[in-house]
Amino acid sequence: MANKGTLYLIPNILAEGTQNQVIPLQVARTLHFITIFLAEDIRTARRYLSSLSIYEKIEALSFHVLNKDTPAGEIAALMKPIADGENIGVISESGCPGIADPGALAVAWAHANNIRVVPLVGPSSLLMALMASGLNGQQFIFHGYLPIDAKLAAEQLRTMEKESKKKNQTQIFIETPYRNNQIFELSLKTLQKTTLLTVAIDITGKGESIRTQTIGKWQSSKASWPKEPAVFLFLSQS
Repeated sequence: MANKGTLYLIPNILAEGTQNQVIPLQVARTLHFITIFLAEDIRTARRYLSSLSIYEKIEALSFHVLNKDTPAGEIAALMKPIADGENIGVISESGCPGIADPGALAVAWAHANNIRVVPLVGPSSLLMALMASGLNGQQFIFHGYLPIDAKLAAEQLRTMEKESKKKNQTQIFIETPYRNNQIFELSLKTLQKTTLLTVAIDITGKGESIRTQTIGKWQSSKASWPKEPAVFLFLSQS
């Protein structure tokens, strides 16, 4: 019986044109041994690998879609080459696979089937925002996206703030870029004035901005945000 392949988790850039600054040499060296990839969007995955200037022909690589709509029953078929000894790489649309990312589906299958999983070092907007926030990095929780409905989102923010106060726990969430200002304004209206709020915009990009202030100070700052990827973090001090 042939030896099984390895599942490699391939980090992607957070901002365009930053691959030479944020993608370690280890990733390039490892990619030489991978020709099969799972990705949320094949077009952007091809463009990313092409930008690394590793392969002579991108057309020689094999790509398959793995996204939030991929049925669990199809994972085994996508992973079949790994049982035949081939290595497979999972590429996130942005940042690290498996973190707020459907790559976790492939990783879970690999563990259930005794497949070696190797995470490669790369940028993670969540961890980089936490690092630069000055908030509690010992106790934190990531909530993904808040509800679209403003009333429900406000209710969740209040619940999160109570947990933050009770556990001294940093609360982390994200939003689609076009709703950055909406969720920011909702946070200012909902959270206590003494609560610390961090807004991290366009991490590693040319417009990178990471600022932490109390809600009270944010309310008087008249800040507004571009339609760029953002991470929001807060910590109750009251």
